[in-house]
Amino acid sequence: MEKIAAGAASLKENMRQEASFFEGKEPVLVYIAKRLNEALRLESIFSNAGVDYGVEADEYRGGFIFQRVRTGAFFYVLPEEVDKARQVMRENDYKPSDPPQKEQGD
Repeated sequence: MEKIAAGAASLKENMRQEASFFEGKEPVLVYIAKRLNEALRLESIFSNAGVDYGVEADEYRGGFIFQRVRTGAFFYVLPEEVDKARQVMRENDYKPSDPPQKEQGD
């Protein structure tokens, strides 16, 4: 019985999308995972919730006094998925990235 349950779990659809999915669209950054286990958990959460997402490694600055460049997993969704992605993240104790601030004069 356990093998059947494990097999069914592996059939779970992965909602991770390739870069071509976002071509010609404006993906929105919703989260930067600083640790691998954090990124893997969020991938699982998004897949279980049916949120299409993209993820790529990129650099960010970390630290307050001694700033360093670090590598993280940057999670992106399409604009129409932003609200759903942020809600799912909050329900699972993740703090979504703040929406980009509009520049004055816009």
